[in-house]
Formats: sequence, C-alpha cells, structure tokens
Amino acid sequence: VLDLSKNLRLRGHKTKIIVPRRKRSENYGKDVILLGTSFPIDFSGTQADFDINFNPISIERTLKREKFDVLHFHNFGFPSVFQILISPAAKETLNVLTFHSNIEGSTFLKHFPSFLYLLNRICQWKIDGVIGVAPLILNYFKYYKGPKKVISNGIDLDRFNINVSKIEKYCDDKINLLFLGRIEERKGLIYLLKAFKILNKKFSNLRLIIVGDGPLEQECKRFVRNNKLKEVIFEGRVSGSIAPYYRTADIFISPALYRESFGLVLLEAMACGAPVVAFANQGYKEVLKNKSSGRFLTKPKDYKALAKKIEVLIKTPSLREEVSKKGIKEVKQYSWQTVTDQILDFYNVCQKYKSQKENNGFSLEDTFKKLLTKDILEWVEKV
Repeated sequence: VLDLSKNLRLRGHKTKIIVPRRKRSENYGKDVILLGTSFPIDFSGTQADFDINFNPISIERTLKREKFDVLHFHNFGFPSVFQILISPAAKETLNVLTFHSNIEGSTFLKHFPSFLYLLNRICQWKIDGVIGVAPLILNYFKYYKGPKKVISNGIDLDRFNINVSKIEKYCDDKINLLFLGRIEERKGLIYLLKAFKILNKKFSNLRLIIVGDGPLEQECKRFVRNNKLKEVIFEGRVSGSIAPYYRTADIFISPALYRESFGLVLLEAMACGAPVVAFANQGYKEVLKNKSSGRFLTKPKDYKALAKKIEVLIKTPSLREEVSKKGIKEVKQYSWQTVTDQILDFYNVCQKYKSQKENNGFSLEDTFKKLLTKDILEWVEKV
C-alpha cells in the first residue's frame, strides 16, 4: 500500500492511507489517517488483524473532509471496510477492492461457508471493481458481475536489487541458505530444517540463516539442538531493511505449505540475485511458472525432495549464476511502475462500470431480499 501510494504521488495524484490505530502505524507519516483500532487474531493458521471503528461518526467526518475520488481497499477486513462502505459519503467515490488472501480450505470458510456469498453480494452492492493478486483469487468472486482483473503485487526495485550491500559477517567461504518469514506451521520452516539435516551430513560449508519469529520458534530451535545441526542462525525479527539478507543469500528457500496467494518474498529474493527453491503451493506456482524457475519447486512437505533441489544448486555454482540472472530479468515485469500503470487503467474501467451500475438502479433493498431467501441456502449447499 505504501509503495502504491508513493508511485501514485509520483504521477501527480494526491493520496492518503487509512489504517486502524496500532503501534506500527504511528510511524507511517503525515499522509496516514488513523481510524478505529486493530486486534490481532489467529486466522486460518496465521496471524491476522480484526479492524473496527467504535466511532462511526469519525468515518463520515473523514470522508467528507478529504473528498476522495477513489477508495481503494486492500482485503475485506470486517467490520472496518464495511463500516466505510456504508457511509453515505462513500456513495460518491469510486470503490475498488484488491483481495490478497488465499482462503481456500481455511478453517474460517469451514465454520462460515456463507462468507463468500456475503462477500460477492456486498461487492455487487458497493464495490465498482475487484483486483485479485493472482488468478486463483478471482475464483472467490464468481458471482460478482463488475470488472475483475488480475494485477500482481509490485516490487520496489530501488530497494531490492543486486547493488544492495551484503551482510559482512556472512561473507566468507560458506554457502548461505536463507529462510525469511513468520515461524508458524503454514510457513513450513520445520521441513527446511529436516532438509538441512540431510544436507548437513553431505556438506561442511553450509550456513542456514533464519529471519523472522513466531509461535513455533522454540520448537524449531529444539529441533536444531536435538539434531546437533551446525551453522543454523536464528536472527529473529529484523527491524531494518531485509534486502541485505536476500543479497547475502546464495540460495533462498521458502517452504510455505499452503494458502500463499502470491509469492512476494520470492520476487524480492530474485530481484536481489538469489536463486529460489520452494514448495509448489498455489501462489508460488503463479510466480515460478517458467521452465527455469519452476524446476526448483517441489511438493509441499516433501523435505527429501527439497533437499535434492537445494543440493543441485549447492553443487553447481554456474547454475546458481544462470538462475540468478534469469530471475533478475524476470522480476522486472513486477516493478511498481508497471503495476501502478495497470491499476490506473483499471480505475478507468471501473469508473465506466460505476456509471452504468448507477443507471441500472442497483439497490441495497434488492441485495438483502436476495440474501435472506433461498439464494444463501443454495450457496451453502454448493460449498
């Protein structure tokens, strides 16, 4: 969101970012508007935020003061997004939604199977266009009749590139393997550690650098101790730039198991010149889809196959160099300059649809009449 805002301003547009009040939002700068509050919750195997505004009047006051032409929502955080959408002041704005989350097979959907129905109906009522960061995301909007488009997340190539300085203490004769992410079940670090155990027996010049923290951190550290794994470094959460870690990596490994909608960490690593090895979850297959990068995907949880993929790159420096160069070239299509142009073009498409929708008289009354009839029962039966 910050990168999109920056690139829109470079094109002469005025932007403001609305976020709930929380510790990290205090440092976002003067162009951030704090509305409501946020609570961390466990959501489908990861940590998410529950955002709410206990003072709806502040929403109306803010929208009237700012007079936005476009409200661009990122994900559908109940109930805060809904609170903004039903504000009378939001009726005049162009309302666009980017949906990032892969929720297929999630515990949330199992307990609330009508969520996608509700999401589609609310979007039909109040949203003028939907962006999915990957094709699989748009599957959640089958019943939305407005404009839909796949526009990937962007990457800041000024921040992530091969000119970034490496971390000096790790610049020696060892081959650096890097994991970067939250240490939770979904991110699959334990499978990388099992693969590293295999590699540890074959090579004496390996180092595994782990950046991030999470609920399974102590369990993973116990695995390292119990198996006497050498050169496993837990860096914890990094407050500064993560780009030097990518640049230091000889191989970047992401063993995420499921529900990855888009592999942004893969792009960041590729931009910094690191070859990527990963589990073939849905989102990663969208990013690593060409022959060169796709050959280093393997079945989730298969740590033995993961070890073999890593071993190929360890043994073949020339192949690492080849994959690195191709990755640097490939990642350019995801630059924020390109992605911002695509989003601006989509705004124009959505504006035309909004005019037609208003002429067709789509109403809230019609939405809830259908919501409370057999429509929802038919949907629940399908899911």
